[in-house]
Amino acid sequence: MTANELLPLAVLASSLLPGLVIFALPESWIGVRTTLNLFGAVAKLGLVFLLLAGVHAGGSYGVRFEVLPGLDLALKADALGLLFITLSAILWLFTTLYAIGYLEGAPHRSRFFGFFSLCVTATMGIAMAANLFTFFVFYELLTLSTFPLVVHRGTDKAMKGGTIYLAYTLIGGTALLTGIVWLHHLIGHTEFAHGGIAAALGAEYAGQLKIIFLLLIAGVGVKAALVPLHGWLPQAMVAPAPVSALLHAVAVVKAGAFGIVRIVYEVYGVEFAQTLNLLLPLAIIASITIVWGSFRALFQDDLKKRLAFSTVSQVSYIALGVALFGPIGTIGGLVHLVHQGIMKITLFFCAGNYAETLGIHKVSEMDGAGRRMPLTTLAFSIGALGMMGAPLTAGAISKAWLTDGATAAGMDWAIWVLWTSSLLNAAYFLPILWRAWFRPVPATWPEEHIPQRGWRETAWLLLLPPVVTAAMTLASALFADASISPLAWARLIAAREYVGLEAP
Repeated sequence: MTANELLPLAVLASSLLPGLVIFALPESWIGVRTTLNLFGAVAKLGLVFLLLAGVHAGGSYGVRFEVLPGLDLALKADALGLLFITLSAILWLFTTLYAIGYLEGAPHRSRFFGFFSLCVTATMGIAMAANLFTFFVFYELLTLSTFPLVVHRGTDKAMKGGTIYLAYTLIGGTALLTGIVWLHHLIGHTEFAHGGIAAALGAEYAGQLKIIFLLLIAGVGVKAALVPLHGWLPQAMVAPAPVSALLHAVAVVKAGAFGIVRIVYEVYGVEFAQTLNLLLPLAIIASITIVWGSFRALFQDDLKKRLAFSTVSQVSYIALGVALFGPIGTIGGLVHLVHQGIMKITLFFCAGNYAETLGIHKVSEMDGAGRRMPLTTLAFSIGALGMMGAPLTAGAISKAWLTDGATAAGMDWAIWVLWTSSLLNAAYFLPILWRAWFRPVPATWPEEHIPQRGWRETAWLLLLPPVVTAAMTLASALFADASISPLAWARLIAAREYVGLEAP
């Protein structure tokens, strides 16, 4: 086996092997567990950077194992997959640091970090899947590995939220599998390919291909939280803050959005999908989700639920970008996959800090939080402003490209959707910032909930991750033209991967 075949397997093993060992560790072996967690996260990041350099230079990385005649478990590391892989690897490191600090003294940490590692392994497998069969295997592994994380606390509320999550995702998995089997029956394989594979069947199969497209999009649309398949996401907010961050920014919803990208571009092909009139319905569903998620967020007093409905809205920016026929919309959707991740993980880290340090769980309890936790609140403010699309933030870059993409595609109505969403973003984020920075601290606030100021406002393992990811939110905009920026990589994907598209 060559080095180019071993490297994708090493990326999987860097989280899988530590995770399996962690399952067997006694709870008291804190140092060993922490060392394994951090070693796996750092090793994965180093391996991903090797892949990045190789793929950027035109290298090819992949490995294939025959399961049955004509059915392979296959991995490949291409530019599109690496966009998702790099995001996940970077954010996994910071989520690991955060989780170590957040769960200090909590029970069942070996179980938590074991499934945590399996979750990241599944995410990497999804990103590197070379065909729909492999995608499905890791997609379902992601479902099974995240369920124990959602129900980690073991309360009745946690079990209810986890059961709802499992029901939604298993139904979605059934739809996805049905579509994959049907397509395999028609074509004989389900390999991802530049320009897609469905066009080879011809117009006489158009009716069946439309139904298969619906099944595939519904299957991944559950995890992507497309309306009306989004009901599990707010319920899953009973999970600990590191899990919420993982669900929203690193793994589950991103896996669904990434699946939409793969299906449109490398199963159907964007041009054939446009010929079958599949992109406009996808754009409409994404637009409804964008507005509906933002609208529902307005009425949530629970901070994590407000952020959850924000995710419902923001992730569909990716689907909308995919559905805007043309390279500009494509770039906008792809770069938002990264930008939404770093902004949303910042917000969930901060929400966890408020809960753990000040006992704050609701928007109505945020009065004076900025004076008590200025660095956490500054990071939260940057993430929130980014979600609104404020200048000098990552969100502004995403929305500018999506707006230009809608114009180029002749879909001016989509611009109104984006503007409406931005106004609603401001309507549900600005009251939080107003309360945190400008409302007085309640006189009834217990003394034990008042931390010291500055860098000691909370544990450093809880403070460092949101500060760094908030800085990344700004850096992604300030250095958007740099050759290593998420925007530059999204443009590289559009130029390399998609037949018929020339990146501007």
